[in-house]
Amino acid sequence: MSSKIKKIAVLTSGGDAPGMNAAIRAVARSCAYYNIECVGVYRGYEGMMEGDFISLNARSVKGIINKGGTILKSARSKEFRTKEGRKKAHTNLVKEGIDAFVVIGGDGSFTGALLFNKEFNFPVMGIPGTIDNDIFGTSHTLGYDTALNTAVDVIDKIRDTASSHNRLFFVEVMGRDVGHIALNVGIGAGAEEILIPEEDLGLDRLLESLRRSKKSGKTSSIVVVAEGDKIGKNVFELKDYIDENLEEYETRVSVLGHMQRGGSPSCFDRVLASRMGVKAVECILEGTSNYMVGLMSDKIVITPLKEAIKGKSKINNELIRVSDIMSV
Repeated sequence: MSSKIKKIAVLTSGGDAPGMNAAIRAVARSCAYYNIECVGVYRGYEGMMEGDFISLNARSVKGIINKGGTILKSARSKEFRTKEGRKKAHTNLVKEGIDAFVVIGGDGSFTGALLFNKEFNFPVMGIPGTIDNDIFGTSHTLGYDTALNTAVDVIDKIRDTASSHNRLFFVEVMGRDVGHIALNVGIGAGAEEILIPEEDLGLDRLLESLRRSKKSGKTSSIVVVAEGDKIGKNVFELKDYIDENLEEYETRVSVLGHMQRGGSPSCFDRVLASRMGVKAVECILEGTSNYMVGLMSDKIVITPLKEAIKGKSKINNELIRVSDIMSV
C-alpha cells in the first residue's frame, strides 16, 4: 500500500441511486481500516468548488447502509465544466490536505474526474451509481437492482387493476438511452410487450401483437415502455394511437418516474456498494488512478475511466428472445 496517501475524499454526483450511501460507508470504513482520513464532499463538484467538506469516520457513517438517496447530497455543476471551476476545486482540495477522491456517479461525473486528473495529476477513482445501468465496464451499477425490484412491485399492483377492468396499461420506466430496466422488468412482471430503444418494434407490429394477445384469450395487457423508446414521441401519444386503432382495449398510462430512484437499497446493491467502496480505496492506496470499479461475472474489476465513458453497455439479446417467447 502507498504511504503517500493520507486523506481521501468521497462525493456523490449526478442523479441519486439506491446504494450510494452504502458506498460512502464502505469508503469511509475502508479508510478507517487502513488508518487514513476520509472527507465527505457535500453536493458533488459544487461542494468541492465551495470547500463544503465534512470529516467522516467509521462511526459517522453508521445507520446509512439501508437508506436510499445520498447523505452527501448531489448536484450537477455547470461551473465545474470550466477550467476555472476545476481550478477552484483543486485549490480547496489542496488546502484541506486531500490527496485523492472517489466519485460515485455516472458518465458525466466520470468525465469531470478524468478532466480533473488530466489537468492536476490528481488521483481519482470512480464507482458507477445510476439506476439505468448504462455504464460500460460493469454488469451492474449501484441502484439498478433496487430500481428493478421497485418497478416490478409497482407493475404487479397495476396488473391487478388491469385484470379487474380488462384494460391495457402502458407503463413507462426509466432508461433514457438504454432498455435494461424495461427489458428485465417486463420479463419479471410478465408484460405482453416490451418497448426499448435498442429494438424498434414499430407501431404496426405492436398493434398486431396486441390483436394476437386479444385473440388468444387475454383480457388485459401490460406494455412496459423505456422512456427512451423511439416508437412514438411519448407514451401518451402511443396510447392515443392504440385508442384510435384498437378499440378492443380500454387503455391507461402509468409513468413510474422518480419513484424508481428512491427507497431502501436491495441486499444486492448494499453488498455491491461495499465491495466497490473497498476496491476503490485499495486501488488508490496501491497507486492506481483514473479507473472505475465494476462487476463482471461476480468479480470486482476495474476499467479505465476513459473506456467507461466512451464505451456502451449492451442489451442482453437472450432476454429479448425470452421476452418474445413469454409473450405468446
